[in-house]
This record gives sequence, structure tokens and C-alpha cells, in this order.
Amino acid sequence: MLSMAYTTDLKSVDDLLARELYDLLKMRVDVFVVEQNCAYPELDGKDIDALHLRLLESGELLASARILKPHEPHDPSKIGRVVVSPAHRGKRLGDALMSEAISACERLYPANPIALSAQAHLRRFYEAFGFVGTSAEYLEDGIPHIDMVRQAARPA
Repeated sequence: MLSMAYTTDLKSVDDLLARELYDLLKMRVDVFVVEQNCAYPELDGKDIDALHLRLLESGELLASARILKPHEPHDPSKIGRVVVSPAHRGKRLGDALMSEAISACERLYPANPIALSAQAHLRRFYEAFGFVGTSAEYLEDGIPHIDMVRQAARPA
């Protein structure tokens, strides 16, 4: 059970205040680049067209994820850049974040499946949310990953 109260928001990059965008990008760089010792282009151009889901407590960023809309009518929406602040780990915020991200995808794109590229060691975590592996393991930026998909809430 989640032991803390949080609020959520879902914003485009244009709707984020400069400080909000800075906090989001700093958390991602701190975790994905520094903590995981992975030099890769964190700023990949996809944030511009994405929606950014944030979990907040009293204005402090606890966790975030990026949602990408489907490219074509039957393509999946995508959840990515799923990250929990190191200062707030162990509070089941990853569960809360994924539940909120899935809910947002189902609300915005109910006829589309949801895809993600999971770090392989988190496969069981994502399976608990209904995601199924659709690829063999592969290396992405030196870290084993697997593609996963969750079926559409309301198939077309």
C-alpha cells in the first residue's frame, strides 16, 4: 500500500513551467545517465510531442513517466522514461506511477495497445500490470531490455 499522499498531473512540455521541466529532466539525468552510468542522449527530441505524467507531493517531484501518442490509428501508445526519485524509493511509487500512466493511456487512446521498452530486470514488475514480452532481450545503451505490450482497453 502506498504510504504517502500524492497528486498527479499530465502536461505537454509547453505547459510545464521552466522549473518543472528542469526538475523532471534533472531527475531523469540523475537516474538514467549518472546512477545507471549510461552515456546516451537523454534529450532525444521525443519530449516535445509527449505528455509528461508527474507524481508530486507538496510541489516536490516524486516520479514521472513519458507518454507518446500512437503514430498510426492502430499503433500502440508508449510509456517511457519511467522513473522514481532516489529520495522516494521504497514507497511503491513505481506501482502508483504505472497505474496512473496506464489509466492516462486508456483514457486518451482506449482502442490502442500500450507498449514499452522495459529494462529486462523489471520484466516481472511490468507483467504485474498486464504487459507481455514481445521480443527477445536486447541491449539498449548497454542495458538489457525487452519490448512489452499491454492489450487495448477497448479493442477497435
